[in-house]
Amino acid sequence: MERLQKILSARGVASRRDAEALIAAGRVTVDGAPATLGQRADPSAQVICVDGLPIAAPLTERVYIMLNKPPGYMTTVRDDRGRKTVMDILGDIGVGLWPVGRLDYLSAGLLLLTNDGDVTRKLTHPSFEVEKVYQVWVRGADIPRCAEKMEGNLLIDGAAIKPARVRILHTDRPDTAVLEVRIREGKNRQVRKMCGLFDLQVEQLIRVGEGKLQLGGLQPGKWRYLTGEEIVYLQSL
Repeated sequence: MERLQKILSARGVASRRDAEALIAAGRVTVDGAPATLGQRADPSAQVICVDGLPIAAPLTERVYIMLNKPPGYMTTVRDDRGRKTVMDILGDIGVGLWPVGRLDYLSAGLLLLTNDGDVTRKLTHPSFEVEKVYQVWVRGADIPRCAEKMEGNLLIDGAAIKPARVRILHTDRPDTAVLEVRIREGKNRQVRKMCGLFDLQVEQLIRVGEGKLQLGGLQPGKWRYLTGEEIVYLQSL
């Protein structure tokens, strides 16, 4: 007997965290009865359904894709308001996959998609402290001083965040610059909110690295499968 969220993750339905949300929303049943959080089940002897459909057999292959997300796409499997999602870029290739973490609608860059719930947990749970690297085009006053202060102890939405590393990559005018921002957690719109604390206007934001994974020369809107070396790294986190 295993916990339902672990079963759903292993079968590629969702990450464990998202599986818990499915259970809480009443979308999961076991032998026709609504499932509860913490419930255990035997997938070999019981019928487990999500939205009325039985879950698939155990995954025979894990899939790992890196996408260079362009602005103007939601980082979700589907959007209730009919907006374009990153799954529209992948088409049939993305069936059974989900995005790992979030990039907001206007942001761009490195986004992983997978059906591996364990890797998803390791990349998104703050306890693993996987570093995420962003290049941020900003406009504002006294940018060097702001960049220095952004490395201090900050509060976002009333909660303390782990200190970031910030440096100026390029500037050609006193009121504009490209910053490199490195964070070890991924709160909602964290980098944009950090800039907002110092009245820096974000004009463009691109995620270029996550752990040892690098966006490199992958063009906006394009995707690729991860290499064997990259997959070994993710699974070893």
